[in-house]
Amino acid sequence: MTLIRRALPLALAAALSLPAIAFAQQAAPATAQAANAQAGAPSRLVLANSERVLKTLESRRAEFTRDRAALQRFITGEFDTMFDRDYAARQVLGRHARGASDADVKIFGDALAENLMRRYGSSLLDFNTQLRVRIKSETPLPRGLGVRVSSELLRSGGEPIPVDYLMRQSGGGWKVFDVMVEGVSFVRTFRDQFDPQLQRKSIPEVARELRSGQIQATAE
Repeated sequence: MTLIRRALPLALAAALSLPAIAFAQQAAPATAQAANAQAGAPSRLVLANSERVLKTLESRRAEFTRDRAALQRFITGEFDTMFDRDYAARQVLGRHARGASDADVKIFGDALAENLMRRYGSSLLDFNTQLRVRIKSETPLPRGLGVRVSSELLRSGGEPIPVDYLMRQSGGGWKVFDVMVEGVSFVRTFRDQFDPQLQRKSIPEVARELRSGQIQATAE
């Protein structure tokens, strides 16, 4: 399973795209605590939502294992709270979004999100929660598009995994529109996958096939 595939479920749950980020600030070195304290609002949001999602997974793991519908509701709620679905959909559509109506972009974004949550949502139950995240930097994106929060996933006995979150202000708050795991972009992965389909079919047609399961979003 590739890193980006393992990263997808938490991206869907809280736009954190990591297979088990834990805040664990109290256990972090003093230098890391200082860096976290100085981080901007987007960085603090990433850390706070990591903590909340993982605490919920731990406390409700038995319930979610028995009731997958409850798990899907949890994932959907987190996704809608943290992810800028329509803007991300425009990025995935790329050149096919030019001239597309807001309604068509929304249809595609909703269908892609639903497909991904069905396909990868249950992977949340497999997460090891004994991991930590370290925020490295928060830098502005070009042309005032938002910020990049650069982090590392710290694993016991393994090399850190670099993860970047691209965030923008939307609806009065910060939301994620792309995640990069070891330089591999969530948006670019799906743009490359769906470009051939969109060359032959309309956006609503591709959305219908995603929703019906005729085609699958695959993070391979």
